[in-house]
Amino acid sequence: MKKSADRRIVKLAEQLEVAKIDREKIDQIMEGGETIIKSTPPEKKAEWLGKAMARMDKLLDLSTRKAVREGCACRVGRRTSKVSQGIAKDNATLEARITAQNKLFMVFGGSVWMQENDEIMVRFAPEGLERYRCSCLPKAEKPLSVTYCYCGGGSVKHHLQISLGRKLDCTTLSSALSSGGKLPCTFSFRIKE
Repeated sequence: MKKSADRRIVKLAEQLEVAKIDREKIDQIMEGGETIIKSTPPEKKAEWLGKAMARMDKLLDLSTRKAVREGCACRVGRRTSKVSQGIAKDNATLEARITAQNKLFMVFGGSVWMQENDEIMVRFAPEGLERYRCSCLPKAEKPLSVTYCYCGGGSVKHHLQISLGRKLDCTTLSSALSSGGKLPCTFSFRIKE
C-alpha cells in the first residue's frame, strides 16, 4: 500500500497476511482499500471499513476474524504497558490487580470487574448519555459488524493480560459502533488455563 494510505487499512492488510489468509480472500476483503488515504473523509473511511468487515464475516471464521482484528489493536503503547506492568508487580492477587487497574482510570476508566463465573468484564459507557458514539469511528453513519470492535477488545486484552498476569480470551459482547450507539462497548475476558 502507498505511504498516504490510512493506517487502519494498512494494519488490516498486514494482519490478514500475518494470519496467513490466502491471497484471493485478502484481495476480496481489501477491495477498494487502496482508494482510502489519510485525507479521505472519515465518513468514507467508516463506510469502507464497514464493507470490509462484512466481507471478513462472510469469508473468515470467528477465531480468525478475532485474531486479525485483535492484531490491529491500537493504544498498546509503552507508557500504558509500563503502568500495567507496575500493577502486576505491586499487587499479589487478581482482585487487588483489578482494584488497582480501576483506580488509575488510565486504560479502562474504572470499568473492570469480575463476575461470579470468573469472567472479567470491561465496559465503556459514559453515564447519562442516551446515545454513545464510538471513539474509534465517530463519523460512522451506519452500524458496523462487531468484528471491527475486536480491535478495541485487543487493546483492552493487551493491557489486562499484563496487569493481571494472565492469558485471556476476548469476546466482544456489544459495542456502540455495532448497535448504532444504543449499547455500550462491553468485553468479556475468559482466563485461559
